[in-house]
Amino acid sequence: MQPSALLFDLDGTLVDNMMIHHRAWQKLLLELGLDYSLERVKAEIHGVNMEILERLFGDRFTPEERQQLADQKEAAYRDIFANQMAAVPGALAFIQRAEALGLPIAIATAAPPENAEFVLDGLDLRRSVTALVHSEMVAHGKPNPEVIQKAADAIGVPLSQCLYFEDSVTGAKTGENGGVPTIVITTTHQPEEFEGIKGIISFQPDFTKLWLSDDSELIIKE
Repeated sequence: MQPSALLFDLDGTLVDNMMIHHRAWQKLLLELGLDYSLERVKAEIHGVNMEILERLFGDRFTPEERQQLADQKEAAYRDIFANQMAAVPGALAFIQRAEALGLPIAIATAAPPENAEFVLDGLDLRRSVTALVHSEMVAHGKPNPEVIQKAADAIGVPLSQCLYFEDSVTGAKTGENGGVPTIVITTTHQPEEFEGIKGIISFQPDFTKLWLSDDSELIIKE
């Protein structure tokens, strides 16, 4: 494959931080009266925060209260992750290679802007990223493909000519719904969990076996 641009999810794809998110959600939900196991949180709590809270609690909270709860959860996550942030192995070298080849790079994430910018700054990726699309820029969360379509539009490349990197089942369904080839980074899920999802071209534990040739062709090392 010879992509014209690269699209990346953020949490779980470029940084292995999903367990911190899961634990932050588990703690908040318990405070709100929902005793979810960590496995249940991993399986069910995904997408845009406001959608999650509305889905779980209906009209129990006003939109303003939901926003306060979402902000509370994300602030706790950033406090925990600040001193242990690290990129998924090989991710920074792969992005630097893409940048050197002139490939546009966009982030398409369900994270709020504060979290997305927190990670981009923590990994020193600001200069490498052409466009960032976050939760406040879309009306519909994943698996609706709006976020990846907006990311492709922002860099001026047809979605079908992009290569998309994701870690979650929901994210892979986003790629399927958008008709974009997807590589799954298996930091949070096992390959068997993606059965039936179309458009996945490879499962990789990290980026160490991924590279780009001088003409931007994707190479998957043995």
